[in-house]
Amino acid sequence: MSDLPKSVSLREVGPRDGLQNELPVPTDAKVRLLDMLSQTGLKRIEAVSFVHPRAIPQMADADEVWSQAKHVDGIRYSALVPNLKGTERALAAGFRELEIVVSASDTHNRKNINRSTAESLADIEAVAARVHEAGATLEVIISTSFGCPYEGEIPVSRVLDVATHAVRSGADRLAFGDTTGVGTPSRVAALVDGVRSAHPDVPVLMHFHNTRGTALANLLTAMQHGITEFDASVGGLGGCPYAPGASGNVATEEVVHMLEDMGIDTGVDLDALLEVAAYAQEIVGHELPSGVLKAGPRTRTVAA
Repeated sequence: MSDLPKSVSLREVGPRDGLQNELPVPTDAKVRLLDMLSQTGLKRIEAVSFVHPRAIPQMADADEVWSQAKHVDGIRYSALVPNLKGTERALAAGFRELEIVVSASDTHNRKNINRSTAESLADIEAVAARVHEAGATLEVIISTSFGCPYEGEIPVSRVLDVATHAVRSGADRLAFGDTTGVGTPSRVAALVDGVRSAHPDVPVLMHFHNTRGTALANLLTAMQHGITEFDASVGGLGGCPYAPGASGNVATEEVVHMLEDMGIDTGVDLDALLEVAAYAQEIVGHELPSGVLKAGPRTRTVAA
């Protein structure tokens, strides 16, 4: 096995990416979810998104959630923005780590934000300039990096073209999303190697879904190819409302459980995280897909 990192950085995306695919959750429950996650040892949390309420009604109370939540020193909180208007809202709320999404698939991009990929890329330069003017950073998330429910396979060359345009437009960081969970280890290796060759100095994060059961295998492959930053969602919450069959963000507790057992430090308290996963399951009102939430950690024993 290739060398593995001693530690990884996990960004919890349940409060945003997770809840946007559920029926609307009360504001106070969202605040409590954020506050509980802030006590688990996680150092990065995607808190809210500043999108138009008609597009994603689940995020209509973003300002209220953020103003009521406890902001813990040492945790990097980030917000997703769709455009310059959302950027202004996020900056006014105090965020200094912003994310914007563009899809490698033109069809998915139109379904997601009613614009072509080229039109979205054209906006990034203005958004990046405003973000940098405010002393903040911008991450460009490239969704459907491994495949699209409408177009099928997305060539690595297409994903790299989008990534290069984003970097030239001012992206400080790149993230690659397996929006419908079609990625496999060989595809992950090909994309990561291509990105690292094209942009060796740009920080890269991977966002995997477990829709088809490959998320942890993909994560391990990415680590073997030098990636140490990953998204995960408590309980396995979430998906993409504009990608049929996109359920299944990899569960944060499954990632922590596997990595800590392998001797790779995440800094996260698994027992505390499982309490949050149980609460997340309670507030959405249905069973979540996390295997570790169902079975418990491998250290759990029962009376003989």
